[in-house]
Amino acid sequence: MASKFKYWVMAVLGMVIATGGAWWLQSKPQGPKDMVAVDKNQAGGPAAPKVAGVEAVKVLAQPLRDDAQAVGSLRARQSVMLRPELVGRITALNFKDGGPVRKGQIMVQFDDLLQQADVQQMQAQLAIAQANFNRTKELVAANFMSRQTLDTGAANLQVAQAQLVLAQARLSRMAVRAPFDGTAGIRLVNVGDYVKDGVDLVSLEDTRQMMVDFRLPERLGSKLKLGQSVELSLDALPGHHFKAVVEAVDPLLDANGRSIGVRAVLPNVSKPGEAQPLRTGMFARVTTVFSVNEAALVVPEEAIVPQGNRQFVFKLIAPEAGANLPPDTKFVSQRQEVTLGVRSQGKVEIVQGLSLGETVVVAGQQRLQKDGSPVRLVELGRPAGPKTAASQ
Repeated sequence: MASKFKYWVMAVLGMVIATGGAWWLQSKPQGPKDMVAVDKNQAGGPAAPKVAGVEAVKVLAQPLRDDAQAVGSLRARQSVMLRPELVGRITALNFKDGGPVRKGQIMVQFDDLLQQADVQQMQAQLAIAQANFNRTKELVAANFMSRQTLDTGAANLQVAQAQLVLAQARLSRMAVRAPFDGTAGIRLVNVGDYVKDGVDLVSLEDTRQMMVDFRLPERLGSKLKLGQSVELSLDALPGHHFKAVVEAVDPLLDANGRSIGVRAVLPNVSKPGEAQPLRTGMFARVTTVFSVNEAALVVPEEAIVPQGNRQFVFKLIAPEAGANLPPDTKFVSQRQEVTLGVRSQGKVEIVQGLSLGETVVVAGQQRLQKDGSPVRLVELGRPAGPKTAASQ
């Protein structure tokens, strides 16, 4: 027990001695050497601020577009899948797969012998009804028959005319005609097939004009206008670019994605002897151009320092005469609030706050604590891109 008590006493005394030594070292008065250093510093006046190394670029004027990118799919201006309205057996296919078709051309002909017979029967009945009506009309004029008989004959004539029209309509439905000029697809049936109504026969597309459907965010709705320019690039045709024009904007907003449907139209022009380059279903990368500023003031995005809802840059200006600055100081910093415009490819438009040719800091803003801080340029005129090691 005695040895344990002695051990605890020694430990407590060691802690007390260590604590007292630390307090004495922190609170000891300055010696003569320290006082001399302070006096020299005070004799020379306030110390000059430390020079901060920064990277900077000049404000440039260059063309800048306000645009938006999206993806879409190409569609033919007119496209239809031809289907029969009645059941029947195919007797003729009057087109070539992938060949041109004229409007009104009979593309698929069904067996129509029964329908032709019905038309001939109705024509005969119409002729009889017409003859009876003419005879009754003469007899009524001679007062040999009553007026009521003439009305009955006129009604019978109208019924015969209607029955003929009905028989001709049934006959016309046995032939599937092209609703517009276009190009036939690949046939899905053959001569001799017995098909039901509504079965797919062949597709028909008018590819002289193409449409591209795409969607844009709802915040761009106020910028969309009919006739705006649209640029397209297709993965299937690398290196080729196409221009389209906005034709329609969907009045309904997609509640799920908060986007607006847009449709643009472009011509599908081909060289003589070559197939048209654009086809339905092609994947398109769409760029909608809202406006173009030929001389926009731009700076790299790295120059912008956001603070709350306000945007600032640090521009470099010449120091004032008589300022307490290190020797050979050429620039000092000045914080400037700016109004931003369009952003594009790492550049941002300055609408208000800067002038052409002014120099702004793009790296090292954290070293500039206040306006008037001396600055040393590490690199001037660096293009927008990743920061170099000199700016770290």
